[in-house]
Parts: sequence; C-alpha cells; structure tokens
Amino acid sequence: MALLQLDGFVGVQQGRGRPRHDRASIARAFLAKAIFHLPHTRALLDRLTHDAALRRLCGWERAAQVPDETVFSRAFADFAESGFAQRVHDALIRRTLSQRLVGHILRDATAIEGHEKPAPKPTAQEPTAEKPRRRHRKSGTTKAPEQMTRIERQYLTDMSLQQMLEELPRACNVGCKPNSRGMKQSWVGYKLHMDVADGQIPISCVLTSASLNDNQVAIPLAGMTAQKVTSCSDLMDPGYDCEAIREHSRRLGHVPIIERQKHGSVKVEMARHEKVRYRERTTVERVYARLKEEFGAATVRVRGLAKVMTHLMFGILALTADQILKWCDAEAPEQAPAC
Repeated sequence: MALLQLDGFVGVQQGRGRPRHDRASIARAFLAKAIFHLPHTRALLDRLTHDAALRRLCGWERAAQVPDETVFSRAFADFAESGFAQRVHDALIRRTLSQRLVGHILRDATAIEGHEKPAPKPTAQEPTAEKPRRRHRKSGTTKAPEQMTRIERQYLTDMSLQQMLEELPRACNVGCKPNSRGMKQSWVGYKLHMDVADGQIPISCVLTSASLNDNQVAIPLAGMTAQKVTSCSDLMDPGYDCEAIREHSRRLGHVPIIERQKHGSVKVEMARHEKVRYRERTTVERVYARLKEEFGAATVRVRGLAKVMTHLMFGILALTADQILKWCDAEAPEQAPAC
C-alpha cells in the first residue's frame, strides 16, 4: 500500500452535503480483496468484520466504521468511471521504471470470462447516401482510409494513440482461440491484452471484446508502453506475425522477435540468437496464471467494460507491486528504484 500511494489519486469532495465515506480506505479494501483472492464484496466485508489487522490497514479502527455493501458498490462505480486503478498503475510504472532500460517487452492476450450476456452481432445495413457502398480500389492507386484494414490504418495513417484505442471493439461477446493443446475453446466475455517487462512486471493493459484478434491491439499497446519505459526487444507469438507490426516496432527503436506462422509445410526458422531470447516469452504466461489464480481475474462478478477493467486492474496493481518489491529486495539498496 505504501508503494502504490493510493491516497494521492482519490478525489476530495467539495461543497455542501453529507461527507462521503473515505474513498482511500475503500480503495485499500478493494486492493485487499484482490490480494486475498476474495470472490465478491460480501466476502470482503466479512473479512473486514473479523480481521482487525486488515481493517486497521485499510483505515477503519472499529468494525462499525466499515461502510455497507451499497457504499462499496457506489465507490467502485466511481473508480471505474474515473479510471482510478489505471492512473495508479501508470504512475507506479513511471515512478519505478521510467529511468531504467527494459530488456524485453513480452506481449500476449488472455481470455476473461464475463458475468453478462454477449452483445448481439451487428446486422448488415443497406448502403445509403450517408454510407454508400464501398468501391473497389483501382490498380496502382493508394487505399483510402475506409478501404484499409485496422492494422493498416494504425500503421500507415497519422492516427493518434487515443483514436486507435477508441476504434477497438469493447462490447462483451463470444471469443474463440486454441488452448495449449491446440484445441479450440470459446468463452463469453472479454480479452485482456498486456505488455509485460522482465521480472513479470505488467507495463500496459487494454481490455477489448473477446472476438478481437490479438494483433489488432499490438500497435496501440506498443505505443502505450513506449510512453512509459525504454525497452530493447518486443517478443510476440505467431499470432502477431505481421510486417506492419514488425515495422512499427523498428520505428520505435526496438528489435521485433516474432515467431513466424507455418504456411503449409513451409516454416521460416528463427535465428539462433532470436530463439534464445524468445524463451523469455513464457514470462507473460506466468503473469496471466498468477493474475487468475491469485489476484481475482478468474472471478469477475461485475458487468460492463469499465467495471471489469477496474476489477482486473486492482489485481494487476497487487501483482505489479509484489513483483517490484521482490525486485527491490534482490538488488543492492543503492541500486533499487525509488519505491
């Protein structure tokens, strides 16, 4: 809690009316919920009632001072609307890693099962005067933005990072991807895309629809990470095998190490030094495993993109702080970051 400095990101109520409950104490309680892997808020309140040490760490001296479940619900909605957890995580990464050189950025996505119905698929609309039928491009001419794929627009046009993120689909729907055994598995919910640094430290996170392909988020995710840390190499699995992603990584001054997809019986092998570095990619898998097994990513009970992202971010905050503290303990005191 001292490392995250939650109190500096909580808004202060001004004006008339009854003073609201301390939002910093509630934020610390939601962080404890992720750390202790509690499935829902009711379990958190029961823990706060009987665990005096945890209750005092959160900021309440007596059990009667702990707000009821409705106050926790309203506070969580405020956190989701303001992006509270995302701002805390961004400040933590900039404070501890911005002055360091990161060797590898490991990029991947994982399934997040939701607790809501999938959004209906959009129906095909007939062309109108406002939205005419798309014309085929003549040979030898450049593509118009509406004729480009999403990755081509991200790479070839002057889209800002905010525009790239706003274009990504965010509704809850059905996703499908092969598991570790090569068998297809489907789920209803979302997909969490993450950049992880050496030492299992999450750097940037984006939550999208479950059906979105992993490579559609690679370029905006790389832009988010480049604003926070300086890195050398980008490691990605064959799902990101795309020349636009490789060229964008080189534009940022990075070395892209992406395993090539197998086309028929032909597969391009990686160089020997790339194979050695590519072994580090399993780090992101361990991060996802800890996030789901220890920090609540497998027990999503809220609905809506903003609330699901806030629920996941409290777990990511706990995981990030845990890994940074381990990293600080392993280093000499004079070389440790300003934690």
